[in-house]
Amino acid sequence: MRYWAYLGAKLLAAAFALRYVWVGITLLLPVPRLYRNAFLGYDLNWTLAAGLFFLICCGAAYLCVWEQRYRCRVCLRRLRMPIATGSWGQMLQLGRPRVEYICPFGHGTLRVPELQISGIEASDWQRHDDDIWKELVGTEEDRRS
Repeated sequence: MRYWAYLGAKLLAAAFALRYVWVGITLLLPVPRLYRNAFLGYDLNWTLAAGLFFLICCGAAYLCVWEQRYRCRVCLRRLRMPIATGSWGQMLQLGRPRVEYICPFGHGTLRVPELQISGIEASDWQRHDDDIWKELVGTEEDRRS
């Protein structure tokens, strides 16, 4: 739940900042008196400013979502240590190429496909057990089975 709340807070902060950008645009451009309230499609300056503002808003929303993908789902820290796995030459043995990111505190691993062949593939988040040392320091019985 914290993961989605953080994304919502980032989007809300971006919307708040972009609101002031729009106020700045309205202060810089003079309002044409001829058209009253319907000047957006008739005045070239206002139409270009609104189009650029729309592109800036779309870019800000995309950056918020893109940056959120590479955060830990538990502690919200940036995922670190990218490791390339798989190989195109040995795809049957090692699997398709992908990049794995891990949380610095061991909460989980994010596997991102390196190339999207069959459309958009979702990234695979795998949550780790709370005891990270169990995986690293296993007994001989665990290794044999």
